[in-house]
Amino acid sequence: LAGAQKFMTGGTSLRPFERMQFLRGSQNLFIDLGYETAEMLRLLDMVHEFHMAELTEAVKTDVDALRFMDDWGAQQSLLISPDQWRKLFKPLYRQYCDAIHAAGKKVFFHSDGHIFDIYEDLIELGMDAINSQLFCMDIEEIGRRFKGRTTFWGEIDRQHVLPFGTVDEVRAAVARVRAALDDPAGGVFAQCEWGVNNPPENVVAVFEAWEAR
Repeated sequence: LAGAQKFMTGGTSLRPFERMQFLRGSQNLFIDLGYETAEMLRLLDMVHEFHMAELTEAVKTDVDALRFMDDWGAQQSLLISPDQWRKLFKPLYRQYCDAIHAAGKKVFFHSDGHIFDIYEDLIELGMDAINSQLFCMDIEEIGRRFKGRTTFWGEIDRQHVLPFGTVDEVRAAVARVRAALDDPAGGVFAQCEWGVNNPPENVVAVFEAWEAR
């Protein structure tokens, strides 16, 4: 917001991979992708056309950034090959990023899972902030490769540390993220997403650790 002291983000429903799963079912879509059927490619075009129509309106809103997402990772790898991702989905993402940037806004992107193999691509596309499931990847290697080239949109381990860890383990996790990723050229948001069964003291510890200097 021009002249304001706040930075406002706006959500969108852009998620072509997940939208296709909603329409086809995950198992059917993976079979479609395996064969790259003509019907699947047509569906991809239709979903992309729908998303571009939405984005045409979203970029007119008075926000500083627009968010979109797709969950691309399993626990140890991408759900499809990096080459297929680059062939089918990266060009769509480029159009989303270009449209958002052309409107003078930043791009915030989220994906769960192990997405290390496409991190370089996401940065090359111009993702201004990336929210990923850091703790199923090598956080230090992410820092060595990408620190200062994008803004890391937080994340403290929601699978193990937040629900089951001690307060000291939570603080150590925050320190690890900060040490690996924080940089004046990009930085890292003090973000924490938690579930209903997470101990409240662990959630408090996340933000206390972020505030500590």
